[in-house]
Amino acid sequence: MKWKTKTSKYIFKDPPWLTIRSEKVELPSGVHIDPYYVYEYPNWVSIVGITKEGEVLLVEQYRHGLGEVSLELCAGICDDTDENPLASAKRELLEETGYGNGNWEEWTVLSANPGTHTNLVYCFLATELEKVQEPKPEETEDIIVKLCSLKELETILIEDKIKQSLHAAPLWKYLQLKT
Repeated sequence: MKWKTKTSKYIFKDPPWLTIRSEKVELPSGVHIDPYYVYEYPNWVSIVGITKEGEVLLVEQYRHGLGEVSLELCAGICDDTDENPLASAKRELLEETGYGNGNWEEWTVLSANPGTHTNLVYCFLATELEKVQEPKPEETEDIIVKLCSLKELETILIEDKIKQSLHAAPLWKYLQLKT
């Protein structure tokens, strides 16, 4: 059932932001698709964060693609210097929110679009989090930390206030399994 790659060439490279390759592929039926575009990204992480007080940790920031301020999970890319996705998640959470410690578990692994994207999104559930420092976001980030109750989170999700599907899915899973 796998497709055969007949040719492959890079048409744009600007890692880690965007790398695109154009391929000619052959399906098992013999049908060819040319071009078929594949987007290469580094793996991403996101964190469903729950504080010691039972509040859900969210962030608010401007997202230029939609041209609006977005409510989301704390998230980021896996840096080459990180040992593994868990290390990336802990680093991102501390940088963006100032929260750390707690209990961590891999919550879900998703793909933004398995048809065209090469990366995975590792989402972690972090509970019993505590504020350990002031946030230290990157100079390109303008982040507001938001805390909400589980009831408020449910309303936020029902009213579609979280547009990032890779963030809404693990939050819905949390509400289903942990409440």
